[in-house]
Amino acid sequence: MTALAEVPEADGLIRLSDPDITPADLAAVERVLRSPTLGVGAVTAAFEAAFATYLGRRHAVAVASGTLGLLMALRAQGIGPGDEVIVSPYGFRETQHAVSLSGARPVFADIDYWAGTLAPEKAAARITSATRAIVAANTNGHPAAWSALRDLATAHGLILIEDSTEAIGSRYRGALVGTFGDTAVFDFSQPGALCCGEGGMVVTDDTDIAMALRRQCRHSLAERTSVVVGGTPPYQAGLSDLAAALGLAQLRRLDEILEKRRGVQHLYFKYVQSFEGIKDPYIGPDVTEVNWFLYLVQLGTRFSRSSRDAIVEDLRLAEVEAAAYCQPLHLQRHYFDLGHRRGDYFVTEKVADRAVALPFHTHLGEDQIAYVVETMKDASVNVGAGAAIY
Repeated sequence: MTALAEVPEADGLIRLSDPDITPADLAAVERVLRSPTLGVGAVTAAFEAAFATYLGRRHAVAVASGTLGLLMALRAQGIGPGDEVIVSPYGFRETQHAVSLSGARPVFADIDYWAGTLAPEKAAARITSATRAIVAANTNGHPAAWSALRDLATAHGLILIEDSTEAIGSRYRGALVGTFGDTAVFDFSQPGALCCGEGGMVVTDDTDIAMALRRQCRHSLAERTSVVVGGTPPYQAGLSDLAAALGLAQLRRLDEILEKRRGVQHLYFKYVQSFEGIKDPYIGPDVTEVNWFLYLVQLGTRFSRSSRDAIVEDLRLAEVEAAAYCQPLHLQRHYFDLGHRRGDYFVTEKVADRAVALPFHTHLGEDQIAYVVETMKDASVNVGAGAAIY
């Protein structure tokens, strides 16, 4: 291997994710630590208000995770046992598990080959009399085809839920993601751009849905003054002031964080061009801006799933943390037990079998990126499939 750089991190590992934390973030958390309230309180309320303002939506409810946020959004809109919800089998799996947790049946529809997002025409083919909602994700930061999805939902009287857990800051036809669904869900865990450890946010313009979300999320302040049972048994899934302080501080400089991540993306592409047949990252015709969740490299068709896994292992041995993206939901045990099998969703499987997520965060320097790409290039040759990427 041609050594382009030494690995500069103290422990020798170039990490897949490393949150962007500044002294201002630390100071915000310290203020809460010195306050009388660490749980859900005024700072959480301020984070909710600021997030709603950022998106231009009427309501935002802070939650413990994106998964719980989607679960509560489904239940707040009356979705549960006996209902079907159309979802993509491709993406960050934890969020879409919420459909099963709600008691509804997840019905998979395949993705668009280039965008990686739910294909509206394939979702349309899966609609039945039991279908209540479509959950579409802005997968890896690329906005879904929201105009077509909204038309589809309207035509069939379906609820449209937007999974923006991977896409904060991206724009479709000039509008921020998180503004297209009847409800939209965000997640603030790693490796997202806005990271406060764990947590999420559900946004909506419907006051009734917002009230239902708050009842499910946590006891009201009035109920906390008594040991009596409240009107609704909540999940106790609120976001603490401690996490909210970090989230609020990062929201205030989100544009700065996203700009730094775009700089890393450009450096990656500069070096990845050394692979045979590389193309610019795909951005759909109606997409104004993409802020990638992870930096994905798509291997060519000469690569198999096992050779992709071998490349990830070679990177690990070279102290580069990489990962497969992703293990399709329909091939995971829970959904496999529901009757799904390999071959059911050809495009998802084709894309997922050959996608590698490389380290992507604001602390990466050009020498590290050069080292990662050169290491992966050598690993792709070592598996015997050549270095073609598309």
